[in-house]
Amino acid sequence: MSYVDEIYERVVAQNPGEKEFHQAVKEVLDSLRLVIDANEEKYRSLGVLERFVEPERIISFRVPWVDDNGKVQINKGYRVQFNSAIGPYKGGLRFHPSVNQSILKFLGFEQTLKNSLTGLPIGGGKGGSNFDPKGKSDREVMAFCQSFMTELYRHIGPDVDCPAGDIGVGGREIGYLYGQYKRITGHYEGVLTGKGLTFGGSLVRTQATGYGLIYILNEMLKHNGKDLAGKTVVISGSGNVATYAVEKVQELGAKVVALSDSNGYIYDKDGIKLDVVKEIKEVRRGRIKEYVDAVPTAVYTEGKGIWTIPCDIALPCATQNELNLDDAKTLKANGCFAVAEGANMPSTIEATNFFVENGMLFMPGKAANAGGVATSALEQTQNSQRLSWTAEEVDAKLKSIMVDIFAKSADAAKRYGVDGNYVAGANIAGFEKVVNAMMAQGIV
Repeated sequence: MSYVDEIYERVVAQNPGEKEFHQAVKEVLDSLRLVIDANEEKYRSLGVLERFVEPERIISFRVPWVDDNGKVQINKGYRVQFNSAIGPYKGGLRFHPSVNQSILKFLGFEQTLKNSLTGLPIGGGKGGSNFDPKGKSDREVMAFCQSFMTELYRHIGPDVDCPAGDIGVGGREIGYLYGQYKRITGHYEGVLTGKGLTFGGSLVRTQATGYGLIYILNEMLKHNGKDLAGKTVVISGSGNVATYAVEKVQELGAKVVALSDSNGYIYDKDGIKLDVVKEIKEVRRGRIKEYVDAVPTAVYTEGKGIWTIPCDIALPCATQNELNLDDAKTLKANGCFAVAEGANMPSTIEATNFFVENGMLFMPGKAANAGGVATSALEQTQNSQRLSWTAEEVDAKLKSIMVDIFAKSADAAKRYGVDGNYVAGANIAGFEKVVNAMMAQGIV
């Protein structure tokens, strides 16, 4: 049995029922076979893959808080500190009912490779809770965040682990979390990113993941003799990533015709009106179906189906495994030639393989959505230096990082004879840096 297959079987056996984690490990290890087979003896003797797929630390805790009715509620809290070979742990906190250890382990594993690709000195981690901020009052969200941080604070720090936001954790939640951290420790330091601009946040952080997605998409298109201008784009989701992907797509001359949320999707043949979306999602915290109230010519459809809309480019920006093999086939049949992932692992393995095997341009999430964590790390740098860079400075650094990630991914794919396979390229480029650091540091 090959080393890759041996390790995958070990992961499944030792982590029963954690299907998201199994999926992430399989996708990465399968695309690394060329590298691993070429170095199998060395990697085996040092237990490299066994260490690579095992988190350094998992912290699990209860989060008690009191709701507006005076009732005590209990949620689960987690922090998965996956790999610190190239720097302190860095990765988001997710507050969503679906959160469990499997999802956070998959995210932390992917984050390790993603952070490596940025070229910045940050390791991989992820955390969160099964708490759902939707429908909660500001006081309830604050109560939860303060209780969550009362446990988490002892496991994080600017040179240990620096969390950020993710699904369900925006500026409001980061503010409450940071306030409690400061209150408990007495330290004013860059331990959380995504902070408000008045207390250490970075300009462009809000836009970073969406902008970064389009920067690397544009680079991939240019490298393959294509242009974004004039193209029709479908984007799933309507949160932070999707919103600012729309903004940058429109700025570069393409037309976004669809957005979605967990209830359904809207189609606007004339192009999405971004001001309407921002009013609904950022001001009112409403649902995407409200778009048709402001734009009567648009159509809202309940449920799934956004990938049936004909487009040139598809950008899945909602959540994991939202795009399956049938969706991939439909996109291809309807003329889609490029896909870039704004969410983490939004395409199933079968869909990913279909894109690659059918010659579609495909940029995986660990490369395509790295702009968020890259700008978080730039926020850490500004905090350490007690500086605030201009929006132009941060945006220029973000664009440079995304262009460099594409170059690394393309180069790694070419070196191993799979030119144009950016899934393999991104995984190889991220893996080589992490593993070389791990081996240099001994058996730790």
